[in-house]
Amino acid sequence: MNKLKIVVTGANGQLGRELTEWSTDAAEIIGLGREMLDITNIDQCRHVFAEHQPDVVIHCAAYTAVDKAESEPDEAFRVNAAATRNVAVAAREAGAKLCYISTDYVFDGTGAVPYNEYDQTNPQTVYGKSKLAGEQMVQTLHDRYYIVRTSWVYGKYGNNFVKTMLKMASERDQLMVVADQLGSPTYTYDLAAFLLELVQTDYFGLYHASNSGICSWYDFAKAIFEDSGITIQLHSCTTADFPRPAPRPAYSVMDRSAIRSNGLSQLRPWREALNHYLKDSE
Repeated sequence: MNKLKIVVTGANGQLGRELTEWSTDAAEIIGLGREMLDITNIDQCRHVFAEHQPDVVIHCAAYTAVDKAESEPDEAFRVNAAATRNVAVAAREAGAKLCYISTDYVFDGTGAVPYNEYDQTNPQTVYGKSKLAGEQMVQTLHDRYYIVRTSWVYGKYGNNFVKTMLKMASERDQLMVVADQLGSPTYTYDLAAFLLELVQTDYFGLYHASNSGICSWYDFAKAIFEDSGITIQLHSCTTADFPRPAPRPAYSVMDRSAIRSNGLSQLRPWREALNHYLKDSE
């Protein structure tokens, strides 16, 4: 069997860097950070993909500063929409399948049951709108694509909620965490494993991928401290207590129906994944 050749954009980011660690017997992974590939330059995308001749491009590079995007929408759209167009066009020309990483922010968060892949999108933030525009670029400009929406991502690399909680716990004896936003944490290790399984298939289309189970940010923080053996006074608060420039979805639980219907591996329960992460980073 020939090795699958995978190019990963945004290879210095949280998920991109995780993926670059996964070169296996089945796949050769080439990670391209910003210094090696400027996705906002279509000629460069064409040149780099033509040079590497990948079978698959996993497009992780993105503008992810959710609050900052509210004050610089042009930049968010330049990176998440126009640059995604460049990647889609260049990947298609190179004959590569394309996997685009998207977000729960494409929904408005007013639901009460898990969003499935075909539910109506209604982003409320510049970030969410720009990522949805990226999805539309992929759907219209490429014919063999996977769009994978994920949520509440954390892992070994980059900044994330778990690292923030552990850091704050080392500096304070009490913390307040929002309890009225519900979602599903996603461990980059598990997401990377799923993506590598997915791109070896021809099951193209839209996917929701997160660790299974539901929690609030408060529940998540509580689990982080319990599983790390940290004693701290943890208080719950509401979203209204912490106003942010970009509104946070109150409910961003996603139903993973496409994973089930295609017989792919479900990601494990979020608490189990958290335990794996905490043990791994000791």
